[in-house]
Amino acid sequence: MSEKILLIEDDLEMQSLIGDYLHNYDFEVKAFDKPKEALSHLKANPSHYKVVVLDLMLPQMDGFDVCKEIRAMSDAHIIISSARNELSDKILGYGVGADDYLAKPYEPRELVLKINSFLRRNTQSNKRVGDFEIDEAKMEVSLEGYHLDLTKIEFDILLLLLSNQGKVFSREVIFNAINGIGYNSKDRTVDMHISNLRAKIGDDPKNPKYIKSVWGIGYKMVG
Repeated sequence: MSEKILLIEDDLEMQSLIGDYLHNYDFEVKAFDKPKEALSHLKANPSHYKVVVLDLMLPQMDGFDVCKEIRAMSDAHIIISSARNELSDKILGYGVGADDYLAKPYEPRELVLKINSFLRRNTQSNKRVGDFEIDEAKMEVSLEGYHLDLTKIEFDILLLLLSNQGKVFSREVIFNAINGIGYNSKDRTVDMHISNLRAKIGDDPKNPKYIKSVWGIGYKMVG
């Protein structure tokens, strides 16, 4: 399955050059020359792209503002591709959320190398389960592209459930499996953490999409 790349470049000749080159390396490229259209598309598909290649000299919006908006809605790896190559531009780019910076002119092969390097690192530490993307090394979880601010205990419970989708875990098993969960009543402690976790993933406790209650036993992950 080819990885999807979002390309935002208003120079149509450059856009075609980069797009064709990435296609030759089996990447699926969606290109825009207008940043507002690209942002609308990304907002509707926040977890669709692992990499965004972004020019800075754009119509409608300043490229740094575009970068900031992309970072607010997506965990994608942002590579700035720009003729603006002053150190101040690079510092500002990283400051608004860019992960890498390529100063034009450059060989398209260099862009491919940077993308492949990121994807190789990402594959080693990240895994996707349903709508969730998990980086165990960093103890981070994203849901449909949005980063979740979880405590260590919440992360451990979510990882336990996600790694065993459909399996029912009793409150006692969850309590004993999670280090540092506390010493109060098992049922009350586990229920409290599940409640907090549901709130953070937007799960309606009366009709949950992800974490289902199994009456009299405990919980299971279904989404």
